[in-house]
Amino acid sequence: MKKITDEAVFRETIAQDRLTVAIFKTTWCKDCHFIEPFIADVEAAYADRLTMIELDRDDLADLCSELNILGIPSFIAFRKGQELVRFVSKLRKTREEIEQFLDRAVEVSGALAGK
Repeated sequence: MKKITDEAVFRETIAQDRLTVAIFKTTWCKDCHFIEPFIADVEAAYADRLTMIELDRDDLADLCSELNILGIPSFIAFRKGQELVRFVSKLRKTREEIEQFLDRAVEVSGALAGK
């Protein structure tokens, strides 16, 4: 998964026509570490439908404030620079919940592309 450390690169990445899912994490977040064992497999399973990127909330505090990133990990799907859907909760996120979110993001992106 590509790690984004620069706000301009983030904006350029999400501006593309391809569905991009940004995962906002930190190094000290236990729930962020919980997803580590399986997130690469999830990324591989969805590689033909979307691009996943990772951002450290502490490295991009201004951007995260602008996007209202409060809980971590947070997942936000973008296409053409527009936020489509987000998955944020205070509860630990399971692989199944993340996959359900990604399915929803693909569905929303596809519906918008069809317009």
